[in-house]
Amino acid sequence: MKTELEKVLSVSGKPGIFKLITGGRATIIVESLMDGKRVPVHPTQKVSALSDITMFTYEADVPLREIFAKAKEAFEGGQAPDPKSESKVLRDAMKKILPDYDAERVYDSDIRKLLTWYNILQAKDMLDFAEPAADAAAEAGE
Repeated sequence: MKTELEKVLSVSGKPGIFKLITGGRATIIVESLMDGKRVPVHPTQKVSALSDITMFTYEADVPLREIFAKAKEAFEGGQAPDPKSESKVLRDAMKKILPDYDAERVYDSDIRKLLTWYNILQAKDMLDFAEPAADAAAEAGE
């Protein structure tokens, strides 16, 4: 089954990533992909869908969807290096994934987050992504 990256969320102040379960008027309910616990997310918390996140390269911003696909290829479908590794290991892994990433604007903390998220998705076998709804509709119309 393909993963809908639009429903995989990062919540500020909470470690890991979450799957959207349901949305209400005041809060949304998410499930941690690390431990399976369900928690409410309040409107005061910043929530980002992984499909909306990009990383800097020297040419243009690259969506996380493409970066995860390149990481899967670079690590041959296996786990990425430990996100708690030293800076050189993180930077080498990033070069392997995205050779033209902007080393000045992509911080070690960004790479740690990327590798952590990749490892969580890889462990859950969630690296096969569904096409975004808008792109699929546009391709069907062509």
